[in-house]
Amino acid sequence: MDTKILLENGTNELEILEFTLAGNSYGINVAKIREIIQYMPVTPVPNAHPSIEGIFMPRDIMITAIDLKNCLGRGESEPKGLFITTNFNKLDIAFHVETVLGIHRVSWRDIIKPDATISTTDETVSTGIIKKDGKLIIILDFEKIVCDINPETGLKVSEITELGERKRSNVPILIAEDSPLLNKLIVDSLKRAGYDNLIHTENGQKAYDVICQCKNDGTLDQHVKVLITDIEMPEMDGHRLTKLVKADETTAHIPIIIFSSLVNDEMKRKGESLGADAQLSKPEIGNLVRIVDQLVDERHLDK
Repeated sequence: MDTKILLENGTNELEILEFTLAGNSYGINVAKIREIIQYMPVTPVPNAHPSIEGIFMPRDIMITAIDLKNCLGRGESEPKGLFITTNFNKLDIAFHVETVLGIHRVSWRDIIKPDATISTTDETVSTGIIKKDGKLIIILDFEKIVCDINPETGLKVSEITELGERKRSNVPILIAEDSPLLNKLIVDSLKRAGYDNLIHTENGQKAYDVICQCKNDGTLDQHVKVLITDIEMPEMDGHRLTKLVKADETTAHIPIIIFSSLVNDEMKRKGESLGADAQLSKPEIGNLVRIVDQLVDERHLDK
């Protein structure tokens, strides 16, 4: 199946691949997918997490195979079906699924965020739900699934301590991140790194609302001198946010750092075309702080 459907940059759309497990429909952002291949035998890894089926090398690249059915508490997968091979957070991982049904192009505005009746915000493995042809498709949080299996793949907050003692900074930073857990980790990390003047929002639309309000009030310089944004977010994604900010001459000067698990060569090209000033993969929280430091120094943002 061709998963390389091209989207125009900054349109606030994404492609969702629909697949099935135990009779239910789930989804994954096509931007995370490398290819879809038939199930093949894997080599078990001693003392591995119960959801890790093993490892295999389809093209001289070692890939970890994860039993997604097991991750979701639905039992164990049969030795058949498909592997969705992915690359995000600089990791090559194959997720074992039963069938693939197709690709849907949707707007981030059409994605419904799960509420507290489904699960708590810190525990949910769903980033959103879409309704298609009278059916609900649950979009899974693959970063959290992998992080739950191995916490070392998440934000390396310990990197902040390695930066050593730092002076406090009043440079105002706006953050757009839909994951409550990651939002908190980013805020805590920036505060530990000396940045106290933070506004954090849960998606690109809310961040853009802050920018527009400050622009109308004439207080943009007091409240937003740096913007840090994720890519995948409901309502408005990070690429659309970047495009809107950089296309407006009154806000184009704001440095934008894209901080996302989706930062690979192709996504970097997209971010550059939209005007992003820096792009980092999500585990690199120490590098995020270094980039903020660099932008503050080079552009004299602390003046």
